[in-house]
Amino acid sequence: MAATGKVLVVFALCMFSIVANGDMCLGPQVTSQTYTTPEAIVSTETVFIVEFSVACKNGLKNINLYAEFGGKTVPASKIGEPNGNKFQLSLSDEHKKLPSGNYQVRVFDEEGYAWLRKAQRSGENLDNIKPLFTLDLSHSGVWSGPVLQSEFVAAMTAIFVWWSAYTAKSRLQQ
Repeated sequence: MAATGKVLVVFALCMFSIVANGDMCLGPQVTSQTYTTPEAIVSTETVFIVEFSVACKNGLKNINLYAEFGGKTVPASKIGEPNGNKFQLSLSDEHKKLPSGNYQVRVFDEEGYAWLRKAQRSGENLDNIKPLFTLDLSHSGVWSGPVLQSEFVAAMTAIFVWWSAYTAKSRLQQ
């Protein structure tokens, strides 16, 4: 009877380690592509779009990820295969709040996200929460367009040509 109890304890410990590590991505390898808004003429906000794929050393698939950027948290959208590990993040803010520079997006799994939410609720420092990995973004800034709009230059040129022709005609008629 004592041997059966020991076997059950060993079995329970083995199952606990499998369940505890079953949902954790160990040693993530991340590849990413980024896009940032290049100009401010046609957009009201600067947008960062990050597509990334995650390969876990333990082969974990179908994980849920969350990103923290500038104090805001957003879920990472899965793209491609339903059980794949390819994700997309869309982040945006006003042009003035996102000047040119390098930014870091901290990405969390479900456990890390739970710790992050707990820290947010209790007012703790969010930098103490370790992310699963970070994504680096390089933003070159937004171009606001030329100083003079092309329509204005064309209108002024047309007015100048008309004025020159009218003045020349008036001189010839005198």
